[in-house]
Amino acid sequence: MQNFKIEKMEQKHIDEVLQIEELCYGAHHWSKDSFLTELNNKISSYKCITFNNKCIGYIGFWKIIDEAHITNLSIHPNFQNKKMAQNLLLNMIDECYKEKIKYITLEVRVSNEKAISLYEKFGFKSLGIRKNYYQDNNESALIMWSENIFDKNYKELYDRIRKNLIKYEKDNDK
Repeated sequence: MQNFKIEKMEQKHIDEVLQIEELCYGAHHWSKDSFLTELNNKISSYKCITFNNKCIGYIGFWKIIDEAHITNLSIHPNFQNKKMAQNLLLNMIDECYKEKIKYITLEVRVSNEKAISLYEKFGFKSLGIRKNYYQDNNESALIMWSENIFDKNYKELYDRIRKNLIKYEKDNDK
């Protein structure tokens, strides 16, 4: 992952984040004010993955007691399918381990097969549906949950994903 870095999202990243939002979600994306509010939210954590000091993706989540709720995860289209989202998820899970957060949840569009596949790879399971969740087209959302990330089986899955990601990065840095 040469030239890539994960760092805390700051106000300086917001314009680049909004460009990614528009590319990924069109007219129905979070506003600048929404992101600025989240940066000041005591229960939230937002990270950017940068390439040559330019934000190319981000993840945000809320920390509520022993649960994390992923609010958004997006990667610039030019950097998709390069394991950037996996890096952000692993970084988020590392933070959950440090803060003794046991469970992770999120909502994802039922049509977003790529995202659903990614979350399933990380051990998330669909445990319900929020009907008409998305305002732009009334699409429903899957409610996905991880198992307890401190469970032995989950830690083995996490270690396997991390090991495969390190191998991928090593093979692609040549």
